[in-house]
Amino acid sequence: MPARPKHGDSFRAQRRNVLRGGAAIAALAALPMAPRALAQQASGSFPSKVIRIVPFGTAGGPIDVIARVYGEKLQQRWGQAVIVEPKPGASGILASDMVAKAAPDGHTVLFTLPLTHINNAILQSKLPYDPVKDFEPISQLATGGPMLVARADAPYSNVKEFVAYAKKHPGMTYGTWGNGSQAHLMGELLKHQAHLELTHVAYKSESAAHNDMIGGVLDFAWANPSTARAQSQGGRMKALGIAGSRRVSTMPDVPTFAEQGFAGFDLDSWIGVYAPAKTPQPIIEQWTQALRDITRMPEVREKLINYGFEPLGSTPAEFKASYEADYPRVAELIKAAGVTAQ
Repeated sequence: MPARPKHGDSFRAQRRNVLRGGAAIAALAALPMAPRALAQQASGSFPSKVIRIVPFGTAGGPIDVIARVYGEKLQQRWGQAVIVEPKPGASGILASDMVAKAAPDGHTVLFTLPLTHINNAILQSKLPYDPVKDFEPISQLATGGPMLVARADAPYSNVKEFVAYAKKHPGMTYGTWGNGSQAHLMGELLKHQAHLELTHVAYKSESAAHNDMIGGVLDFAWANPSTARAQSQGGRMKALGIAGSRRVSTMPDVPTFAEQGFAGFDLDSWIGVYAPAKTPQPIIEQWTQALRDITRMPEVREKLINYGFEPLGSTPAEFKASYEADYPRVAELIKAAGVTAQ
């Protein structure tokens, strides 16, 4: 039989095992923490499950594409799966309501435009959500403005020529991605300012309106600058002017409405991110920092610029201040344009 170890030998063996275990624990503690571990340490267990981004609009639309860019970066940063679920229809009301009623744990957020939180609040007498009380602002990712576009063979190439043509051809129709959208407001403002007879047609998506315009169902439309550029390069449409405070670098030859003698069209749109109300502040802060860091990434900035947006990445306080400044301007524009709920 093998000799039984002496008591002293057993004690020394146990001591060696304890020391080895302690060294291993110390070595693990010295390793840098993974991003997800840091996140959990900073705000409890967040993120502890799949993160859901709900962009207003259709799959493949500008907000959906941008949401997927951020979703990929967030997944890399937090080590947690991120899914993007676009929710089109009802001028963004469906998407906003879905997020407003989600659990306030930071795992569901809304990527949206001013339409859902400013325009709808002014136009709609009753919404299923309160745009202020039911949401926590996280960040404005970028700002920009829509472009007035026409078929490539249209007999006008700028806003002035379009107005002159429209005066001689009353009853022209145009399409946008929703009643009360920024594009709709700009279209109606142009109608009233230039004394034109125009008819607005609201679509569920930008692409649906463009298909009808190119097919001859509509006379003209509004477009995101990235769509206008792609379709212009493809010989299917041309941009007449941009409604915003500046030209866009990807289409520098397209002048603003102001440059063409039309005032009041310098109200920029934006892409904003909201969480449900009562989401814990540490989680809001974590979201804000992540979105700001991602917005600064060169490849993300390039994507935003290609879509005609100026990268921003604001704080919640800055987002709130921008919202409060935009609200009365949009209300005034809605009144001037004569836009009503449908």
